[in-house]
Amino acid sequence: MSSTSVLDVTAQEEGDYVVYRLGNKTFRLDKAKSRERLAGKRVINGLRGAELNVLPLKYHEAYRIYKQMKANHWEPDVIDMTKDCTQWNGNALSAKERWIIEMGVGYFSAAEGIVGDSVLHVIEDNLTAAELKHASLRQIAEESIHMDSLLHIIGSLNIDLDEVTAKFQDIPSIRRKNEFITRHMPELKMGIDLTRTANKQKFAKALFGITQVMEGTQFYALFAMILSLHRQNKMTGIGQMFQYTLRDESNHIALGLYILTELIRENPDVWTPGFKQELVDFMNEGVELEKEFVRDCLPEDTVGMTQSDFLDYVEFNAGRRLASLGLPAQSRVKSNPFLWLDEVIFLKKEKNFFETRVTEYQTGGSVKNTSEDDLI
Repeated sequence: MSSTSVLDVTAQEEGDYVVYRLGNKTFRLDKAKSRERLAGKRVINGLRGAELNVLPLKYHEAYRIYKQMKANHWEPDVIDMTKDCTQWNGNALSAKERWIIEMGVGYFSAAEGIVGDSVLHVIEDNLTAAELKHASLRQIAEESIHMDSLLHIIGSLNIDLDEVTAKFQDIPSIRRKNEFITRHMPELKMGIDLTRTANKQKFAKALFGITQVMEGTQFYALFAMILSLHRQNKMTGIGQMFQYTLRDESNHIALGLYILTELIRENPDVWTPGFKQELVDFMNEGVELEKEFVRDCLPEDTVGMTQSDFLDYVEFNAGRRLASLGLPAQSRVKSNPFLWLDEVIFLKKEKNFFETRVTEYQTGGSVKNTSEDDLI
């Protein structure tokens, strides 16, 4: 019979070191290096490692949001569009309702690309903490899923691709929104010195513009219109995709807010009275452009949808985005005109839509979804 020797392993604390002894070998592990690495982590201008290693973990909330984003993973191709095709090709929709769907596809076909490109080349590229980069990379992946959903809609309904392209190029309210949000991105894409306060402020403004103005304010009214149709049992496949997309957007808003608040905490030179007013003015301009867009999407009231409610909703969202940063809300609208929308976004218990149940699209073992107020 052969005997098997058991390797003796011991570990002993010696000051800042942990000393492992394995047989005749000794390994001295310096714990102080880990503390130095943690101390060197920053949102921007921190230590950059060759590896994308999140350890030691510093920005725990970003990692939590990252895990929630993964848990909410969904695929557009599995969503049944049969009923949507029947309604689209029949007489189930009014001309106003068809126009809302067309504007939704036309706007988001460009807007999701703007978000993905900006997060990749402006936000993620300038972040230095690995867990923040991981979460931002996950957001970019979700923007690609959203683009896939639009292609699924266009292909299923056989919408003319030239018309889709024409909408984001030729409709003034869409074009102005897209130009507004990207006006200073090119400089940041080329790389700038983020040790200078003025450049830090440009980065902070870009982060605010993408996650709080665009995703957090300029997306919501159109989502609400399409989900209003969904509530009326119209275009339910599209409604389901927009439901999942808007749930993703809520995580993006929460992540952007968290990164921005950490950036400000680490760089108090950014948070001057003049810069605060610049962000308020930026949001106000975004609100006016979004109201113009809402009037184009819904020039007249239709069944279950009143233009004034959607205009109020734009102001309400802008107000809560500003308030989340301690900035003065400019809106006269203090209450949400669409309280039902949080239920739709977060797939709560009431989810027995019409004759079919909405898929609880969340992977097993994940934390339960929270309300938008909890996230942002």
